[in-house]
Amino acid sequence: MTGSSGDRYGRAVVAVGGSWRTATFRAAFFLCLWLVLAGANPTDIPAAAAAIAAATWISLRLLEPSRSRRSIPAMVRLALLFLYQSVIAGVDVARRALDPRLPLRPGFVFYPTGLSRGMRRNVFTTLTSLLPGTVPTGEENGQLVYHCLDVEQPVVAELAAEEAALVRALYND
Repeated sequence: MTGSSGDRYGRAVVAVGGSWRTATFRAAFFLCLWLVLAGANPTDIPAAAAAIAAATWISLRLLEPSRSRRSIPAMVRLALLFLYQSVIAGVDVARRALDPRLPLRPGFVFYPTGLSRGMRRNVFTTLTSLLPGTVPTGEENGQLVYHCLDVEQPVVAELAAEEAALVRALYND
């Protein structure tokens, strides 16, 4: 059995081309991190080389090089959308908590995400778990299950907007 980042024995394989560029970038990052944390002591070169090689290999194994392009303007829009929705949802949750009639209609909604299982879906559920009023609770029949304070709100439409913004920002394949 082979994975997308390894051979049939589970070893990481770095393809020629863009992946070498990614490996070089990551190794340079780990070198900078080593220099910041440990300093530039010549006696540490063997330990630094081993640590940088191990960290680079592990990072390539756990976080495969991607062909998707990141969009800085889309990331800024995603951050602003997240901030806006966090403030609006936080005010709504606070209003509901302080209202003596407690206008809550809790329940579960199912969201049919287009993101593949794995890191992309995990990033999305992590992002949406930070928004007040909804919490991802699992997956059923390929759909994400969210617990909501008010199921009559447009939760699915808001999740779709978040997913679209995330795809534009990070997964512009």
